[in-house]
Amino acid sequence: MTTTRFATCNLCEACCGLELTVAGGRVESVRGDGRDPLSRGHLCPKAVALPDVHADGERLRTPVRRTADGWEAISWEAAFDLVATRLADVRDRHGRDAVGVYLGNPTVHSLGALTHGTGFMGMLRTRNRFSATSVDQLPHHLVAYLLYGHQLMLPIPDLDRTDHFLVIGGNPMASNGSLMTVPDFARRRRALAERGGRMVVVDPRRTETAKVADEHHFVRPGTDAALLLAMVRTILAEDSANPPSYVDGIDVVREAVEGFTPEWAAPITGIDASTTERLAREFAGARSAVCYGRTGVSMQQHGAVCQWAIQVLNVLTGNIDRPGGALVTKPAVDVLKMVSPGHFGAWRSRVRGLPEFAGELPVAVLAEEIETPGDKQIKAFVVNAGNPVLSTPDGPRLAKALAGLDFMVAVDVKVNETTRHADVILPPTPLLERDHYDIIFNAFAVRDTARFAPAVLPKPEEARHDWEIFRELGLRYRKRFKGKRFDTLRLRLSPRVLLDVLLRTGPHRLSVRKLRKNPNGVDLGPLKPSFPQRLRTEDKRIDLAPKLVLDGLGAVCELRAGDGLLLIGRRHLRANNSWMNDVDRLTRGKARHHLLMHPRDLAEHGITDGAEVRVRSAVGEVRVPVTSSDEVMPGVVSLPHGYRAASANDLTDPAVLDGVSGNAVLNGVPVRVEAVGPAPRGVTSSSAS
Repeated sequence: MTTTRFATCNLCEACCGLELTVAGGRVESVRGDGRDPLSRGHLCPKAVALPDVHADGERLRTPVRRTADGWEAISWEAAFDLVATRLADVRDRHGRDAVGVYLGNPTVHSLGALTHGTGFMGMLRTRNRFSATSVDQLPHHLVAYLLYGHQLMLPIPDLDRTDHFLVIGGNPMASNGSLMTVPDFARRRRALAERGGRMVVVDPRRTETAKVADEHHFVRPGTDAALLLAMVRTILAEDSANPPSYVDGIDVVREAVEGFTPEWAAPITGIDASTTERLAREFAGARSAVCYGRTGVSMQQHGAVCQWAIQVLNVLTGNIDRPGGALVTKPAVDVLKMVSPGHFGAWRSRVRGLPEFAGELPVAVLAEEIETPGDKQIKAFVVNAGNPVLSTPDGPRLAKALAGLDFMVAVDVKVNETTRHADVILPPTPLLERDHYDIIFNAFAVRDTARFAPAVLPKPEEARHDWEIFRELGLRYRKRFKGKRFDTLRLRLSPRVLLDVLLRTGPHRLSVRKLRKNPNGVDLGPLKPSFPQRLRTEDKRIDLAPKLVLDGLGAVCELRAGDGLLLIGRRHLRANNSWMNDVDRLTRGKARHHLLMHPRDLAEHGITDGAEVRVRSAVGEVRVPVTSSDEVMPGVVSLPHGYRAASANDLTDPAVLDGVSGNAVLNGVPVRVEAVGPAPRGVTSSSAS
């Protein structure tokens, strides 16, 4: 019998609604759900590949234990007892901080991982907690905490109503939005043009988004802060600021940015002074405008300053908390009540003394915290749905460190570059076999909606959901520490029950039952102004001049016009970070892991298009084919991360961080490129245009 089921894709932040045809216990077809109020029928190639992910022959179905002879299947009961016992033993011998934790991005793509995984990790009570947050988005959260009082109070571009969209270091055409959930960006971009609006993109590469922009400007990687500060200065110097009445610190900002003139910034950024002034004037003069910046500005040495300056632009021009500007969402589940507002520097890393944020240390210190002997050295490690060997700085060094642990457990469906070092791998069910609700990404969406998707396919009897895995680990771990208080009520309740409580107590008073009656989702309307009432600052005001960020301006002053090659990353619609790069349907066609290099730079280095090159940095090297492309500015080379054949993060240095937040620096990495072999037979020059 053939049935139609509805689901929500969890493979990226877009939360696209899906309509699935199911027959004989398998998904026959995947289509976009035209009645979904957010995605409106849109889907990308990743969603079409969901059945492939489910049927993947390499996906683990049962727990495995690493032995001298390879991986050995073991029972769930044996696996749970082994993991709980080994973690408890390490804590008994070395203290609670000897257990390290890493949460990968897929954690927030899973309802069960959020409701139960974070609960189990909290039971470990370790200060050695890490996540993908400090790879690419820590500056966003730190700035939100400093300005608005909560790490998740991120003003979202009101893309469907803005008149001027300024994108710096973001590529929503490929990402479907990131910290801006925006499925079907292409259609929304066309709607912007149809109502007479403009989109301007600033990026070292002519990205998929830049190609559909009204205007694109190349910028030297790592210098975006100079451009943004020059724009802020221009607006203040020309008295075109019009901030809300609940904003303080404007005069302090005016004094702090006085020296960042467009003329000073021009040789550094590669954007002439007159263009910088025009960009600022057009932004300030638009009927409504919003500036958005993502990984390109966060994953660099001045990431926090960049994200602060972006917020300053939106605030100064009166585009904060207004239609067509940047507004905070009002999702059905109030995540601001679920998650700590944040704190900074409550403790520091053992080796380098770097500050924590919201209970997590910068992931760039992970390897040294495992390698360096002494009190609180990480001896055991728990990783959930992450592959930090591919996605964090200097992967080879981290891999070597993981191999030296006393014990490691991974909750993951694959043996990959990270999990291969685990002693035990516990594989959870895939998306099609579990309930789904996007708690986090609804809080970052360009429109308020809610959608609950029950499991599409039945869970095999021998399988375990991720929440069941964490529940059992937590209960067994608790037994080892009698007399110590561990609250396990949350672990004992199912995600569906917990979600129902969150919905019923949320601002829209929904329930799982109500959402099940609306399988295509519920439209809660466009984003609405809510400041200053919803600000989480003590005085319900915005201090635009936090000392922590202003202290970081001194490092920006040190920027100079540079030479040499700088490495940036690259994203593709058919992948998501280090996911999906081993799915046949998504990787067909020409290889996408190659290095992009400008024709002028190829000529200067005596390299032919298609040749194999060696890319060297301060910490490592990779060999990869090179492709001539004028889509990157001269002096810039581009390599994606997440590919086993050549991982860009093998070249990134964990010693180099954003000086304010501690975020990893994966963009603007100085590299040397040299040919090591001729172009393969049949390869001819074909510069991209």
